[in-house]
Amino acid sequence: MPPEKKPAGPLVGIVAGEPSGDLLGGALVQALRKHMPGARFVGICGPQMMAAGVKSLFPLEKLSVRGYVEVLRHYREIIGIRRELKKYFLSERPAVFIGIDAPDFNLDLEADLKAAGIPAIHYVSPSIWAWRGGRIRKIRKAVSRMLTVFPFEPEIYEKAGIPVSYVGHPLADMLAGAPSRTEARAGLRIPVSAPVVALLPGSRVSELENLADVYVAAAEKIAAEIDGVRLLVPLVNRETRELFEAALYRRQSGELEIKLLFGHAHEAMAAADVVLVASGTATLEAALLQRAMVITYRMPRLSWWIMNSRRYQPWVGLPNILAGEFVVPELLQDAATAEALSAAVIDLLRDKDKRKAIEARFAQMAVELRHDAAERAAEAILPYLNGSAT
Repeated sequence: MPPEKKPAGPLVGIVAGEPSGDLLGGALVQALRKHMPGARFVGICGPQMMAAGVKSLFPLEKLSVRGYVEVLRHYREIIGIRRELKKYFLSERPAVFIGIDAPDFNLDLEADLKAAGIPAIHYVSPSIWAWRGGRIRKIRKAVSRMLTVFPFEPEIYEKAGIPVSYVGHPLADMLAGAPSRTEARAGLRIPVSAPVVALLPGSRVSELENLADVYVAAAEKIAAEIDGVRLLVPLVNRETRELFEAALYRRQSGELEIKLLFGHAHEAMAAADVVLVASGTATLEAALLQRAMVITYRMPRLSWWIMNSRRYQPWVGLPNILAGEFVVPELLQDAATAEALSAAVIDLLRDKDKRKAIEARFAQMAVELRHDAAERAAEAILPYLNGSAT
């Protein structure tokens, strides 16, 4: 007789909305598989989660849109994707659904699934402590458990009566073994003694559309002031690279000594003395790599007006939010000129003592956030997979 076929493991629905979520999701899926090797994962993801064995029903890029105006352009398509996912999950009945970040997409889906009796876990708290705090009511309705990555967040959810687990930040674990500055420079064939600036204009097409030209103009000014400076620009895909190359062409910057990289953002930041970085997860990555930085951002004026009018704190960059003060400069929207950005970067390049103080502050931050997050997140999710959650 042929051997009996083993029953398939539990089905897990999982959705990441952007590359940073895909990175977190990849580590989480690997951790869950250690406990439940037969578990099946399906939803929306990128290459990291696909490599961990997740089946993606739609391309990650369909959800990777930021800002009110940008979302409105793609609203019908995004709503259609959410409708199809809801239909699929209500039919397939996963043991648990995990929404990774992307709250504007995931919370509505989580609410529908939770109402239908499917436990919904949300991994990475929305920034209710920074803006739109009223979302706590929506979160209470939508999630069975919130997994937070910053130590000050659980108290907010406990007060609201929402089950919560603090797991630490996965990036702090992932970057603990990052190369040193010397090692990173050797890998990129850059002299140890050269001044190096990494320029990260974002991972989304919309970010490059708003930032590429001012980054190129700032790079020109930095190169004119700092002898022998090496400029590194890691870009996540062909679309963002083409947009940056178009900005170089528009400014006729063909003679600018600048090295474009496909990926390798962590190596570029590790090699750098200073990082010029678009606000977002990359600012935290730079902090965890213990690099001085200048944080910037630009978006369409309407999106900026709406978001700026609703924020509660003077800081936008995650490193400054975590520190509770301006450890590094933030130059946003109209303040993000080539003159201002280049001046801030040059100031940090020339002030070694200031850089060392920033690096020491970020080293302590990395220790505080390092808690083996993927494993702790998996432990919080397992009771929902084996039916023991209360």
